[in-house]
Amino acid sequence: MLNLIVSGASGKMGCRIITLSRDIDGLKLVGALERSDHKDLGKDIGHVIGIGATGVIITDNVTATSEKGDVLVDFSSPSATISCLKSLSSKPVPVVIGTTGFSKDEVEYIKLYAQNTPCVFAPNMSVGVNLLLKVLEDIAKVTGDDYDVEIIEAHHRLKKDAPSGTAMKMAQVLASALNRNLEDAAVYARHGLIGERTRKEIGIQTVRAGDIVGEHTVLFGGLGERIEITHKASSRDTFARGALKAAQWIYKQTPGLYDMQDVLGLK
Repeated sequence: MLNLIVSGASGKMGCRIITLSRDIDGLKLVGALERSDHKDLGKDIGHVIGIGATGVIITDNVTATSEKGDVLVDFSSPSATISCLKSLSSKPVPVVIGTTGFSKDEVEYIKLYAQNTPCVFAPNMSVGVNLLLKVLEDIAKVTGDDYDVEIIEAHHRLKKDAPSGTAMKMAQVLASALNRNLEDAAVYARHGLIGERTRKEIGIQTVRAGDIVGEHTVLFGGLGERIEITHKASSRDTFARGALKAAQWIYKQTPGLYDMQDVLGLK
């Protein structure tokens, strides 16, 4: 039996991970974490997310909760994730991190944590997106500088970070395949008299509207043709299932930093 802890348990992703985990044999929810000022602390997570009593009480005590678990899945916020990892530093447990919006220093801390325990760190847990990442690399290597590259991402109006972590991962994959420095090549907004587009640009544009779960399009624009590849998520369940797959996978790995390409055997 694999004992599961979910951080950000009552959030949009946390509740779907917990709900879907009940259908997986050999997986048991033993912990539900939330920030110290959360209104639902002390409540049964099942009552909060509408699945009935589970016997698992929402808490902010990472250290005590980690004693019960074999793996922790985190979909919270960058500051909450780092705080959680620091609480686990003396007795680390394998983690799956789906939170996005980290600073460079926060990413470095995650890498430091992964030196002592296995960690899956991925901005998008869906099978489709990770297949797309593999395909993008192949396309970019063939099209090279002859095709302009643009990324357009759209999410719901409540999403706090922009561009999305998935869009940035796509940009990193493309920049690597095209031998470009993303910090120099990335263009995040265009307005006014900006002049002609340079050949080395990687455009990354953001849409925030309504209840869009997540849409990403990569456009390769050549002379006389264009290639567009789009992934549209219609439900958060695709991300939740991927996170649960990662949780089952990471528990068996040696210490190190992994991503969903590793989980899915795409490398």
